Amino acid sequence: MIPRMSTSPASPLADPAAPPPVNPRLALLNPYPFERLRTLTQGIVPNPDYRPISLGIGEPKHPAPKLVEDALMANLKGLSSYPATAGEPKLREAIAGWLQRRYALSLDPATQILPVNGSREALFALAQVVIDPSRPGATVVCPNPFYQIYEGAALLAGATPAFANSDPARNFAADWSQIDDATWARTQLLYVCSPGNPTGAVMPLPEWKTLFELSDRHGFVIASDECYSEIYFRDGPDAAPLSGLQAAVQLGRPDFRNLIAFTSLSKRSNVPGMRSGFVAGDAAWIKRFLLYRTYHGSAMSPLIQAASIAAWNDEAHVIENRAQYRAKFAAVTPLLAQVLDVALPDAGFYLWAAVPDGNDIGFAQGLLAQYNVGVLPGSLLARDAHGLNPGAGRIRLALVAGQAECLEAAHRIVSFAKQLKTSA
Repeated sequence: MIPRMSTSPASPLADPAAPPPVNPRLALLNPYPFERLRTLTQGIVPNPDYRPISLGIGEPKHPAPKLVEDALMANLKGLSSYPATAGEPKLREAIAGWLQRRYALSLDPATQILPVNGSREALFALAQVVIDPSRPGATVVCPNPFYQIYEGAALLAGATPAFANSDPARNFAADWSQIDDATWARTQLLYVCSPGNPTGAVMPLPEWKTLFELSDRHGFVIASDECYSEIYFRDGPDAAPLSGLQAAVQLGRPDFRNLIAFTSLSKRSNVPGMRSGFVAGDAAWIKRFLLYRTYHGSAMSPLIQAASIAAWNDEAHVIENRAQYRAKFAAVTPLLAQVLDVALPDAGFYLWAAVPDGNDIGFAQGLLAQYNVGVLPGSLLARDAHGLNPGAGRIRLALVAGQAECLEAAHRIVSFAKQLKTSA
């Protein structure tokens, strides 16, 4: 039977000039630091007498390990298979093995570990799982300066960011006491970064104790960003950065209650293009995160899983990578210390340097114009909070290129800083 046509008036067509429906929270997002820097340097013509050198972007430039490349090529048949969101058991077991070797931790690969496509997407996605925007005053606390994904994740989840400024007098540790009790009571998620970006500071055990106590009192989840954990500069039993998971066990929290740690192969193994990492910790939150990711479409390619297994199972390339960074920082840091307030960080591949006149944006603009070296002004990595911008007056230098290029950049920075002092 042919259905009868409706005789009711046709619905009016949508006004083609009307704006389309869109998530209003997108308008809350701030421009990314590099977008802001492009605007600030748009009219600058760098000195053509110098070849360009960028110390601005934290993208590893050391060669990828051959064992990772070989694993990718040996597993091309994986292109014909849909991957499981939870990842292959062999990958979760390889990650568990690394956690045991690195931190002496025993985690259940099936319930406490989940592969992710790099820590960036997972750091963002976790907020969408944790945050309940219907609760009044939903808040996410972040260190300041910070990795901008934390802020964006909070805003798009329907929460308000609150910031704890870093304190130069305390090795750039975040001053969590700046967050009052009323704000902690509204907090649903806390992002921490250790080793820190951009400061390189590592959180000690007493700081973890404070945060765990606050989490127990107020019920918020701690997201521990640990992607720089394998680049450090000192030797000895306590040289390697402490993980939040490790701190939890040492403080009698073997269930990792309300704690999720994030780790990536990008910096550890020089494979940022692979987009491979993992989250680990509280099994209840891992289960919820897996449910979300099943719908979000976040499964890792079988090729990437195979290459990740090879990377997590090998430590020789990590030791060699760390040795290259140590050599660079040992050569560059004392050179820059002649003209800038800068010191060797606890870990990571950034130098967090104070500029002579306190004008980080002006310093970056002048350095680019006169010596063709790009750096990131610290004020672009932070927000005004508690009466100041804790990144102002500093620049972030990513020592990711080869040693010769980093040294050349350092010599140019020294020349520019001396020039500024002479003209002052």
